[in-house]
Amino acid sequence: MSSDDALRSGAPPRPLASLFACLLLVYAAEAIGAIASIDAVAFYARLAQPSWAPPSWVFGPVWTLLYTLMAVSLWRIWHAPRSSSAPIILFVVQLGVNAAWSWLFFRWHLGAVAFGGIVLLLALIGVTMTAFWRVSRAAALLLLPYLGWVAFATALCFAVWRANPAVLG
Repeated sequence: MSSDDALRSGAPPRPLASLFACLLLVYAAEAIGAIASIDAVAFYARLAQPSWAPPSWVFGPVWTLLYTLMAVSLWRIWHAPRSSSAPIILFVVQLGVNAAWSWLFFRWHLGAVAFGGIVLLLALIGVTMTAFWRVSRAAALLLLPYLGWVAFATALCFAVWRANPAVLG
């Protein structure tokens, strides 16, 4: 079957091309969040933080790893024989909420809204993992570190918001 026939049949693109597409989508969301976070290191340093808050340099490497795992997870769903568009749509929705959080917290300094957004993100990750589990357990498990980090980030967001009412409303 030629590549044109594959496209007309609705078959997914070649595995390497689709992995690249998944990485591109996820890293694009990371870039959108990063635009809002240009001054995040300086802003984060000015905030009162709990003793258990990680140093700012930890966030970049952790998020890069998590976004890579997210892209591979999405790629596995895209190529799973039992997949439908619903899990992929859920993934894209949670990815949008993920990108929006940086704007809410770092750019607009909306502590309460950012906290609500990260709670929503946590719930959406759980729903996405459930949908992925039905199609590919490996894809769902690849999102487990993301779920754990966002659970930690939810607690951190709440603590930082409550400790900085003048800055974060």
